[in-house]
Amino acid sequence: MTVAIALFTADLRTHDNPVLRGALDAADQIVPLFVLDEGIRAAGFRTPNRATFLAGCLADLDAALRERGGRLVIRSGDVVREVRRVAEETGAGQVHVAGDVSAFAQRREERLRAALAEMRRELCVHEDAAVVIPPGTITPAGKDHSVVFTPFFRRWSATGTRRPLGTPRRISVPDIDSEPLPEAAGIAGGRPSPDLPRGGETEARRRLKTWLAGPIDRYEDLHDDLAGDATSRLSPYLHFGCLSPAELVHRARQRGGAGAEAFVRQVAWRDFNRQMLAGRPDAAWDDYRHRKDRWRPDGDDAEAWRAARTGYPVVDAAMRQLVTEGWMHNRGRLIVGSFLTKTLYVDWRVGARYFLDLLVDGDVANNQLNWQWVAGTGAATRPNVVLNPLLQAKRFDPKGDYVRRWVPELGEVEGAAVHRPWLLPEDRRRRLDYPDPIVDLDEGLARFRRGRAA
Repeated sequence: MTVAIALFTADLRTHDNPVLRGALDAADQIVPLFVLDEGIRAAGFRTPNRATFLAGCLADLDAALRERGGRLVIRSGDVVREVRRVAEETGAGQVHVAGDVSAFAQRREERLRAALAEMRRELCVHEDAAVVIPPGTITPAGKDHSVVFTPFFRRWSATGTRRPLGTPRRISVPDIDSEPLPEAAGIAGGRPSPDLPRGGETEARRRLKTWLAGPIDRYEDLHDDLAGDATSRLSPYLHFGCLSPAELVHRARQRGGAGAEAFVRQVAWRDFNRQMLAGRPDAAWDDYRHRKDRWRPDGDDAEAWRAARTGYPVVDAAMRQLVTEGWMHNRGRLIVGSFLTKTLYVDWRVGARYFLDLLVDGDVANNQLNWQWVAGTGAATRPNVVLNPLLQAKRFDPKGDYVRRWVPELGEVEGAAVHRPWLLPEDRRRRLDYPDPIVDLDEGLARFRRGRAA
């Protein structure tokens, strides 16, 4: 009886999973394996939010496999060592794993390939589970990746995508020992955000069904509405591989309409960032385009930004949403990113690190490349644009409902004053327990322009 190993990484699902399907097609029995190694902890999961979400994903994956007669095998330690052990214990001849563009994943793949070759086993690398179209498929003439989104998106839209794979009905697993499913505290210490979403494929598919049943139709008109909260909130499930992006795009296109097309465009941004990181792995922490910025230090202003006490209500509201939910509205991410990097003129890496500490959906490609886009060191075609938080608030939170939801100190402030509380009478301002602005917007803009010009 032949055995293959399906090594789960960022593809914690049973629906449309090329790794799982490849292993099942190759052998009579499979070992669905997840290795909790130090590399995973170091790669962004040593934070309570993502550790909590990951623990939920693994428990849900195990339950789904058991419904099909299988189970998830958990091992801890070095991933190459544990894969070798499982291969020896079961006689597995193949190991199936998803491709990945991160430097960590590339090193893992190289080490696995070399170790398995020594054992005369085969490593089968399937397409990147985190994208619709793999990096390297769409490239401009003479280059290995695109740097302008619009032409990339045109070609991305015209490129054929695979149809989603079926879900296995039965899975047979050989007799092999497994560690218990990990708990969040065993992955990372600390207290998670109080309102984290529930991890796992079951919750992902419930949300997907709800999203496609109607809300997606309003996405084009409402996706920037801060108070309306009319986005899909599927990004954590895409990040952990609880949902297949290929299936998501396929089903959105089946739904059709302007809302679905606008949503698919946002999914394409994930592929765009991933192919940029594949072409420039150093962009994870180095400027993609050096502007010779002389960033201000990570000091009191940056700490006020992290503490959501900048004195600009829409900025503080978004930062408080992040702390509470481990997630932030995309328009909020743009506002707080521009405020840190351009109004305060603080290095984008300070913001990127803080986001990775808290965001459940914070992967290296999308987090870092989006921060660089906002800071003007990335792929932005207008790198010096500064988002004025007052104008952003007026446009995307005109009634102040988003601010009042997240900044309760201003809950009783009526009308447009909620975005400019410093204009209230002094006696009322004292009662609000809300700080004055830490920076004058005009002064911040002038400082940024001087620094960027120099």
